[in-house]
Order: sequence, then structure tokens, then C-alpha cells
Amino acid sequence: MTDFFALSGWVPRTELLSDAWEYGIDAMQRSILFADILRKRGNNYLAHIRAGKPPVLIFNYKVIVDGREFDERPVNYALVEIKADDQQKIDPKKRPIVVIDPRAGHGPGIGGFKRDSEIGMAVQAGHPTYFILFYPEPIPGQTLADVERAEVIFLEEVAKRHPNADPPTLVGNCQAGWASALIGADRPDLTGPLVIAGAPMSYWSGIEGVNTMRYRGGLLGGVWLTSLLSDLGNGKFDGAHLVAGFEDLNPANTYWKKAYHVFANVDTEEQRYLEFERWWGGFYFMTREEIGFIVEHLFIGDKLQKGDLQLEEGKRIDLRNLDDPVVVFASKGDNITPPQQALNWIIEIYGSVEDIRSQNKVIVYLVHTQIGHLGIFVSSSVARKEHREIIDNIDFIDLLPPGLYEMVIEDQEPNALGRDFKVRFEERSLADISALDDGREDEKIFDVIAEVSHANNAVYETSVGPLVRMWSNEFTAEWMRQLHPLRMSRYLWSDLTPWLWPLKVWAPIVRQERRKVAQENPFLKIEAQISEAISNALDGYRDLRDLAIETSVKLAYGHPWVAPFSGNPKETPHEKRFPGEPDKISPEPSVEVRNQLLETMHEGGLCAGIIRVIAAVAGADHVYDSQEMRDAFDVVSKHEQLKQIPRSAYKRMVIEQSRLLELDWDQAIATLPELLTTADTRRQALKIAEQIAYADGHLDTKEQVVIARIAAALHFTSLSSCPG
Repeated sequence: MTDFFALSGWVPRTELLSDAWEYGIDAMQRSILFADILRKRGNNYLAHIRAGKPPVLIFNYKVIVDGREFDERPVNYALVEIKADDQQKIDPKKRPIVVIDPRAGHGPGIGGFKRDSEIGMAVQAGHPTYFILFYPEPIPGQTLADVERAEVIFLEEVAKRHPNADPPTLVGNCQAGWASALIGADRPDLTGPLVIAGAPMSYWSGIEGVNTMRYRGGLLGGVWLTSLLSDLGNGKFDGAHLVAGFEDLNPANTYWKKAYHVFANVDTEEQRYLEFERWWGGFYFMTREEIGFIVEHLFIGDKLQKGDLQLEEGKRIDLRNLDDPVVVFASKGDNITPPQQALNWIIEIYGSVEDIRSQNKVIVYLVHTQIGHLGIFVSSSVARKEHREIIDNIDFIDLLPPGLYEMVIEDQEPNALGRDFKVRFEERSLADISALDDGREDEKIFDVIAEVSHANNAVYETSVGPLVRMWSNEFTAEWMRQLHPLRMSRYLWSDLTPWLWPLKVWAPIVRQERRKVAQENPFLKIEAQISEAISNALDGYRDLRDLAIETSVKLAYGHPWVAPFSGNPKETPHEKRFPGEPDKISPEPSVEVRNQLLETMHEGGLCAGIIRVIAAVAGADHVYDSQEMRDAFDVVSKHEQLKQIPRSAYKRMVIEQSRLLELDWDQAIATLPELLTTADTRRQALKIAEQIAYADGHLDTKEQVVIARIAAALHFTSLSSCPG
């Protein structure tokens, strides 16, 4: 045996026996504690059901409007007001924030299930904060149009409660992101800026070989399967099916990594895991009408970005109608909503950045390179950074000159105001968004998938569907729900199972006698290596499976025998479909439009002149620093004349003056003396220019050039020659 050890290069040490003993005790204790956590998860699930599946919000709230009580077209939605703690003060003059969570299988509340959350950041910033929640059971027959109508009523109520504040900001997570866009496009008069977090808007988009989730509808033949599951559910679609679909996307995380992470960190992960699982296991329902419309018209039909979506007869939704700024928050961390699906609608409905500017639209996007889809609205670190900065800067975003921007957030040492992040908005072109994709030729096959899906569903509805509905009832539907694997896994790991009862005694003893193994223990390292190998194997299985799905769909729907189903591409309100690479240089506006704008160059007086100066300095390098914008807003709020301008008028003047600078910068600066007619007003303007330029702590070359040009135009040889 000694010769074997010598030949293998491994020499046994007496310490290994000690290491093995310590590891064995630790692993046994972790196993007991982990099993007890699963038992608690199951018990929490049962308790949640008995309580009626309430929202997982940790904030106190008051129901303001209950959609279930509507006389016409009731829905299972409600508007609630978030109540601030005693330590927090709400400023009723601030813009209200309305958060909407996804109704994609789970219940509401994930946007506020801990202090560091979207709702937490809004309350902390002093905004009146509201939440649109929904109840587990839908009203029979309710449609997506009914839900949109109810949410419009909710926003009308918010406006009534805050008549002196700006229109509310809508924060829509995942499914609620495109739902918020529907409201904004239908009733732009009721909404302020929209924050669309992790929301699929361009459902066909993605990178070949990477984003295969979009092919699954084609693999299964389209919307008919959704109709079947709804009929088996006696007219209701079980949210557990959607959750199971999410889990199947990443088998390594679902079947191993998530559980192993808790097992490996069993002493610290219990609370976080149980809090998240309470939401993740709160399965809610949709009506057959709702889920059918969503799958057929959005996920398979992709009608939202086409401008061809009709919630009801004669009511077409066009994203071009979005008037207020749109902030799109995307992530690259997983396959659920890749950046292409979150952003390509911008390319689809606008021909260029000039098109965006000509319509006075502001679109801001930010892409997290690491966080997964859920992390966008679940992660505490994301809430403390991205969501806090979005909320803190939302009023300044509303005053950006029209265009397309990327929001860049960088760490910095806390400044005098305690701000530990530096934020700027950098101008971007449509080519920058297009560069995130690998082209859009791969999207053409989805036209065929949509037509085949429609045909398959027609066959189902006229043949099998009536038989399924005839034999289905609430008894059979409930049995199918209760036997769903996601529910059974919670029943089996709960106190409903007698063999888990000893854990109630063992777990407290283990916690009291806990003996953690040292991190350098070799057996603990081997455990981690085995875990990594299992994860890699499951990832390999996923990659092979996804490749098979993508290949199968392309072979099936790209085959000549399905060509008759595709027909000719239908005309849509938007001219462009799959346009390829956008031009990096935006086309110039027409001569007529240009001349009309330039005629206003000499109009506006003092207010227009100072705002033009601010816009020229702030946009000198095509980057709008948040601190510069704060200082500019501070100047406006304290200036004797400017502070009297209503915010809507001020916003309009920012748009006009920025547009003039863009069209003819030299002429816009040269005509400043016609607006600033006295030495005092010119001196004010130049001092303001200097203040804005120095707001970020330094004066760069471009800003120096701009200030020098302004000084010369105002007949000062230099800033030092400016009296006072």
C-alpha cells in the first residue's frame, strides 16, 4: 500500500483523518439545517395559501381603489398607497412613483419585498409612492383591455390626489413593463416618465445560438397549447406553468446551484432564500382571454413593436405615442429578456436619432452586464445603485434635450451631499443598440411561426377544444393544479410529511451545537469542485438542448412545405421591418422644418437666452452630467424670472433651444445678444455658464471653448473681463 501511495504521488497524512471527521460533522449538520429550510419553505407556502396569498410587500399600505368593485368590467387589480415610516417624510409636491410588478405566474410585491427595493428607494427619496397589485383569482372573462382600462382609472386617481405635482412616473417590471408602455401610449396625458425594467418589447429579437427561449413557441406549435392548458384549467391558466417554464431555462440553477448555494451557506442564507421563495412559489392565475391574447399577439405575433396591437376593436396601441421620457433597464445575465428584446423596438419604430429628436422624444437605456433578469427588480445592490439613481434623476431625465442616451453610473467617493455614484447621460445612435445584436435576419422566420400558430389554434378551437371544455370542470382543474410538480415539491417538503417532523427537534440542537468546518479543509474544496462539475454538466445539457430546439425550429419553419402559411408580410403602421444596420449619422430634417425652427432663433427674450446658454454648456461634449443638470435646475429654481415659468413651459423651452443649437450652433450663439439685451443679463448668463461647467469639478477643453464663444458673443473678451 505504501508503494501505491508513493507511485501515485500522494502521501497519506494523519491530518486527513481529522479533516475528514470535521468535514463529515459539518456536512451532516448542514444537511439537517438545509432539510429544515426546505421544510420551512413548504410550511411558508401553506401559510401563504391559508392567508389568501397576500402581496409579499413589507411596507404598510392602504387600498385606494379596488378594481374588483367596478360596476363595469371589474378586474382583480387594485391601487394601494405605500405608507411611509415615522422616520421617512413624504413630500406631496414631488412627482408620484407608481410601481407595477409582473403578473407572469407569481404574485405581486417583489418590487417592495425588502427595504432596498424599488419601492424602498422611492419612499426613501420622499416621493408619494403607489403600487398596483393584483389578486390570485382573476374575474371570470376579464381581458387585457379591461386591465389596461383599470390601470388608467388608477392613474386618474393618483392625479386627483396630487394636483400640484408632475404626472407620475410608472415603474414596470418585466411583464408590467410592456403593460406600462401600453398605458403610456394610450393615455400619454396621464403618465410622466416610464421606467421599463427587464421588459420584453421586441419578442422576436435575440442572438442566434444564445437566446433560444424565443423559439419555444414555434417548437410547440404556437398558442394552441396555451388554449389547451386554459381549457383544462376550466377557463383559468395556472401561473405554475409559467414559473416552470422560467425554471426550465436554466436547469443548472434550478436543479442544483440554487439549492447548493443554500446548502453551502446554510448559516447565512436561510432568510434570503425563504423570502424569495415565498414570492417565487406564490402561483397566481390568469383568464383564458388574458393569457391567450398575450401569447398570440405579443410573444408570437410581436404586434406591439409593429404598432399593430389592438387591445379591443378600433383601439390600436402605437409606441410612437409615448410622449414622456422612457428609461429602459436591460441586462445580459440570462436568457429570459436579453437586451435585444428590451431595446430593438427603438430601432423598429424610429428610423434614426433625428426621427426621435424631431418628435421631441427622450429615450434613455442602461444595460447591466452581469445581473440576471430577476436581479433587475429583486437585487438589493441594483436597488441601491441603478434604481436609486433612476429615481433621483427622473426629474432631470424629463428635461434632457430630445434624443437617445445611455445612462452611465460609476462609483465615486461620497461627495459633500453623500452621493457615492456619478451619473451621466451620453448621446447614442441607433447603431449602438444595433451593435448589441448579431443582425435581424433571424427574425424573419417568426412571421411563419405566427401564421402557423394561428392556423394550429384555429384547428384546435374547432375540433379538440370543444371536447376539452365539455369534459373539464372545477374539480378536474383543481386536481391538475394540485398535482403540479412545483406544488408537490412544496407539499412533500413540509409538515404535511410526517417523516420531516423530527427536523423540528434536530435543527435547533444542531444550530446550538454547530461546528463549522475550516475553509481550507480539503474535503470542502472537493465538495465545491464536485458541485462545479455538476453545474457544468447541466449547463452542457442545456446548451445541447437549446441548440436542438433552435435547429429544429429553423428546419421546420424554414422548410418549403410551410411557405404557404407565411403568405405575404402584412403591412403595419410602422414602415420598417428588420431594417438591418441603422445609419450612424442621422439624416438632416427637411428644409421646411429647418427654416421653421430657425425663425424662432431670435425669439424668447431673457428666459430663452439663459436656457440656451445652459443647454450649450451642458451639451458641449454630448454628455449630460447629472451634477451639471442639478446645478442648472438649481439656477432655474432661484432665478427671479425663470422660477416663474411652469415646468411644462420650461421643458418646452429646453427642447426648443437644444434643437436650435443642434441645427445651427454658431448662429444660435451669435444671436444671444438679441435675447440678452442688457449688460446685467449677459453677465448673469456668463456666470451661469461657468457655474454649470464647473459642476462636475473640472472644466474640460470643450467646455472652455463653448464658454469662450459665449463670452465673445456677449462682447466680453474673456470670462475675467466680465464685470462682477
